[in-house]
Amino acid sequence: MAPFINTLLQKVMISGFICILSISTFAQKLSVTDLKVEHLKNPMAIETDSPRFSWKIRSSVKNTIQSAYEIRVGRDKAAMNAGKDLVWKAAVSGDQSVLIKYEGAALQSKKRYFWQIRVKDNHGNTSAWSEPAFFQMGISPMDWTATWIKVAGKDTAARSPLFRKEFVVNKKLKSAIAYVTAKGLYEARINGQRVSDTYFAPGWTSYRDHLQYQVYDVTTILKSGSNVFGVSLGNGWYKGRIGFGNQHNFYGDTRGLLLQLVMEYTDGTTETVQTDESWKYAYGPIMASDIYDGEIYDARLEISGWDNIGYREDNKWNAVGTMEKGSEKLVAMSGPPVKKHEKFKALKVFKTPAGETVVDFGQNLVGWVMLKAKGAAGTKITLSHAEVLTKEGNFYTTNLRSAKAQDIYILKENTEQVFEPHFTFQGFRYVKVEGYPGELTTEDLTAVALYSAMETTGKFATSNSLLNQLQHNIQWGQKGNFLDVPTDCPQRDERLGWTGDAQAFANTAAYNMDVAGFFTKWLKDVKADQQPNGSIPHVIPNVLGANDGASAGWADVATIIPWDMYVAYGDRQMLETQFESMRKWVDYISSVAKNNLWNSGFHFGDWLFYRPHDDNDGRAAVTDKYLIAQTFYAHSTQLLINAAKVLGKQEDVAKYSALLANIKSAFVKEYMTTTGRLVSGTQTAYVLALQFDMLPEELRAASANRLVANIRDYGNHLTTGFLGTPYLCHVLTRFGHNDVAYDLLMQESYPSWLYPVKMGATTIWERWDGIKPDGSFQTPDMNSYNHYAYGAIGDWMYRTIAGINSVAEEPGYKSIIIAPKPGGKITNAAAELETPYGPVKSAWTLENGVLKLEVTIPANTKAKVILPETTREIGSGTYYFESKL
Repeated sequence: MAPFINTLLQKVMISGFICILSISTFAQKLSVTDLKVEHLKNPMAIETDSPRFSWKIRSSVKNTIQSAYEIRVGRDKAAMNAGKDLVWKAAVSGDQSVLIKYEGAALQSKKRYFWQIRVKDNHGNTSAWSEPAFFQMGISPMDWTATWIKVAGKDTAARSPLFRKEFVVNKKLKSAIAYVTAKGLYEARINGQRVSDTYFAPGWTSYRDHLQYQVYDVTTILKSGSNVFGVSLGNGWYKGRIGFGNQHNFYGDTRGLLLQLVMEYTDGTTETVQTDESWKYAYGPIMASDIYDGEIYDARLEISGWDNIGYREDNKWNAVGTMEKGSEKLVAMSGPPVKKHEKFKALKVFKTPAGETVVDFGQNLVGWVMLKAKGAAGTKITLSHAEVLTKEGNFYTTNLRSAKAQDIYILKENTEQVFEPHFTFQGFRYVKVEGYPGELTTEDLTAVALYSAMETTGKFATSNSLLNQLQHNIQWGQKGNFLDVPTDCPQRDERLGWTGDAQAFANTAAYNMDVAGFFTKWLKDVKADQQPNGSIPHVIPNVLGANDGASAGWADVATIIPWDMYVAYGDRQMLETQFESMRKWVDYISSVAKNNLWNSGFHFGDWLFYRPHDDNDGRAAVTDKYLIAQTFYAHSTQLLINAAKVLGKQEDVAKYSALLANIKSAFVKEYMTTTGRLVSGTQTAYVLALQFDMLPEELRAASANRLVANIRDYGNHLTTGFLGTPYLCHVLTRFGHNDVAYDLLMQESYPSWLYPVKMGATTIWERWDGIKPDGSFQTPDMNSYNHYAYGAIGDWMYRTIAGINSVAEEPGYKSIIIAPKPGGKITNAAAELETPYGPVKSAWTLENGVLKLEVTIPANTKAKVILPETTREIGSGTYYFESKL
């Protein structure tokens, strides 16, 4: 097969490519962009002594590889630009451009450093120096001088306290950096404005082990003369209702604030403003705030100007109390903060058959509603939130269980007010409005999506509109549930970091968004909450208490996500950090296994698999939970071996390779006949056995045929649950049944991925039939309409339909495989992925049995393009191919 090269088309494409480049890039063949430190752009709190630098290379020349780089780091940007007063400079030969460790002079607590890169390529070109980027070191434990403050006495009031401190800037300011954390949630303000666009700080971590602090550059907010710091506190995950059984005060019963503002003047002197006994507090208009139940806000109790200069009533405020430091570590925030993102205008306001006033925003999202209202003082407006309507068209909240999910606003004097919550969030598409004064219009409400600020990295589209909606639903399931931790659902009285959901979806998550920082942060909690015997709790952070054992496919998050993130981002340090946790988990299983069989303890099994109503012919989809456990025992052991190989731990490689052989032998003896038939004849049983290579190689093809027969027997429907679904189509494709994988993907009737799409879903459902064909609902106690686990099919869609694959041997897309496999009557597909090296694109059309493929590969990488008639090795650039199917 020869490459499909159309000279005229190539010129047009190249011309179009150049038009979108900056003038500087057009003038240069080589440039450096997208500088990051520890996966973050211009991070404000780096704690490691050896931060790692990454950059991307742009080149207008094909087959470009970096041959060398120069890096320089300095305290002063102007001096660094001139190459002076550097703390580190290096000139290094090689093509490494991702996660390169700092090797200069010792970095100082609280100091900001600037850095630049320039590179040479294999064509003899040298780039200009990049635009300067910066990173700021976090505050060392010994530099914390602030005192924890709280309300005086016991913190029993539901209301949110306001803390206030006036201070003076009496010299010319060079910089002002604020370090803030809280027990509970905080919102910090200076001179009447928020110090940042971050929400739900300090974030949710395993608070008993570590508590994050945030760092804000507030130089431009401060004024010469008097200034005011104002901070409000909410209960949040720390003190509010969390977990099951109406559980409150899980981490502590007292909200607290710790704040330290370091001001550096141009004369070289510094001054610190910090929390201490001189601060004052009062209670503000937030009467109650709870993550599950919502917020009550009484505008009549607003204290005008409390957070600004000129307020003279603080002599009536209370003296604060102080708190002991606590045993938890204070750590810099390592993941992306929660921020506001998309806004949705109300689509319509309507009356339900029950006479309720309901607003439809058209999208199931997570966040809150901004409400405009004007009315008499004391008017109470209640916003209730729901994901769906009943088949009659009425407002439905039964599936929220005990979560009230209500925001209540009480108006002040007759003036227009705009309300939004502070310390709560809801999962919703519909809002019921009660008590609104006057006529409610679509202009009075705006829904705001809040989620962790992860860059969108993936795009995927095909000629099939239902698949495109499925991709939309997968993305919005991720947005809604990646709110600081990977939650299972965002609407009911749960919203917990269920480990099984997270591990199932991690690969898909890494295609859609940059989740390197997100999972780096969360894995610290996995490690922190791992029990001394190596067991992993069901949810992280663990608010369910100690459990007797650990569930297969849930606790295996300890090995699965570190390895998946290593392959996606090439972050070897993630494996180093998590390796002991990975090993402890495998050792835990070994400690409870008998004769190499993990056949004891509680397991969720193939959670929420398809349950046929009357399945009397032996095809029932119930999979033996201990069979499942054995496959994940093997999988975790294999991933531990993989990590040990990367880290050069040869003794561990040998030890656990021997263990893996015994695990697989025990599986064959216990769960398989001599012909390869499994004791559970389900789709999930065969999928897991094949995915994790549990069967003798000579019996795998026959087992794949049994899987296909099962799927055909169910009329081309899947029956898998949370554990089988992520691997189902991968296994079919791997064993030569790509047509069957497409049949499952394109299936529109229940159970299938497209059934919820046809039923109007805008996110992924928890159950295959959350809404039944007759419009009735599944079991309300377990029926979320925003639950991302089944969205794991996105991984297969990117890898197989679009054909974009990473390679474990050269992770982070240093080496790329492009191998699209068309099917399902799709006539075209296109995907893009922003990798650590730059954008990868794969777009194909199918015409008269001919596949036309356009591929873009980023500089400093290589790729293998695999098509039916040929395999080609290519370097960076844009290429065109044709191949007969």
